[in-house]
Amino acid sequence: MAAHVQDQLLNCIDLLLDAVFLVDADGRVKYVNAACERIFGYTPDELIGCKLIDLVLPEERARTLEEAARIMAGQPRVGFANRYRHKDGRPVHVMWSARWSEADQLRIGVARDVTAQQRSEAMQAATYAVSEAAHDAVDLDTLFPTIHAIIAQLVPVAGLVVATCNGEPEALHFPYGRDHRGQPLVVDEALAHRHCKDVIAARRGLLLPGAALAPTQGGADAGGFWLVVPLVDQTAPIGALMLKAPADTQYSDKDRELLGFVSAQVATAIERSRLKAELLRAARYDELTGLPNRRLFHDRIDTALARSRRKHGRVALLYIDIDDFKAVNDRLGHDAGDLLLQEIARRLERCVRKADTVARLGGDEFVVILEDIHGPDDATAVADKIHHSLQQPTAIAGHALNTQASIGIALHPCDGDDADSLIRHADQRMYRRKARN
Repeated sequence: MAAHVQDQLLNCIDLLLDAVFLVDADGRVKYVNAACERIFGYTPDELIGCKLIDLVLPEERARTLEEAARIMAGQPRVGFANRYRHKDGRPVHVMWSARWSEADQLRIGVARDVTAQQRSEAMQAATYAVSEAAHDAVDLDTLFPTIHAIIAQLVPVAGLVVATCNGEPEALHFPYGRDHRGQPLVVDEALAHRHCKDVIAARRGLLLPGAALAPTQGGADAGGFWLVVPLVDQTAPIGALMLKAPADTQYSDKDRELLGFVSAQVATAIERSRLKAELLRAARYDELTGLPNRRLFHDRIDTALARSRRKHGRVALLYIDIDDFKAVNDRLGHDAGDLLLQEIARRLERCVRKADTVARLGGDEFVVILEDIHGPDDATAVADKIHHSLQQPTAIAGHALNTQASIGIALHPCDGDDADSLIRHADQRMYRRKARN
């Protein structure tokens, strides 16, 4: 009768959806029910006698062994989660309840497959993380490394390359490529362009061998494989993600489904960041010349003065007005006037250092901020350089124009300690020069 009851009990345990393990003090499986095959892919006969820790993903083994030690020390546990390698190679997320039987010298554990739950939570977490990254990113250069880190938390990634096209697949370029250590990851751009273009057109991912994108001279490791997934925001193509998988890893259908979902969020994030950058640029830069506008100029002059005060340095402000500019508009038209202003902007930028600022306040008025100058002679030398540059003939609408400018100079701290004082002094000196011309 007792044997019959025991057989019934074992049959009932085999009907359970959770896996029941008996593991000895050495970590070897002494018994496991039939559910282990559904969860781990191995039959009970394949697991009995094996060390359970060998199935745990390498990066999870240390904390799993620590948990096992606590259980064997008499601390029962409910809710310990770790990941195992399924027989087919994919990771399995498992939630454990376990305790130690001192009398039997066995660890009794019940394992539940929570992979689907973890995947759902990962999708939700990735959506939030990508959305937050797009909100916080200053520009795409700061967004891409964050996207890389988010994807690396979902699946093993040996490297990531981002291709963007701004709605035109023919115009693909590759602004980001890094391996898992953050080092540059270079691909053959011609091959990558072709595969990305195909993926964008088909609107579905593509698996490629590792050598498919490797440059002939160094660059990407030819091992492993690539997964290329399209980035599409609603209907417009944004680009593609190229994920380099580690050599010993395969992406399951579920992984590819997850990455497809995340790629849609990434596409939205890229487009949102791009629009934000365009709006920010429109608010801070002059549309015609591309120079900082009045708003950004005031930010720059305040920052320059603050640095100058800290360093006990000197700043010069040059206020520039183009002489007789209205005559150009009246004689040749506003289109010619716009072309002239664009050429003046380029010449002004060539007359100063990269650290200096050239801004357009509006109309034909420009300003230059010179930081870390030694004295008035430095500012005068730049003003002379600007005069000489603008006087060189400019071909506009079939006419050779020789441009003259009136320039007023103000110095910090001699002419004031704030932006308004410097602007007032420079403006007044500019008008005095204009009156003499």
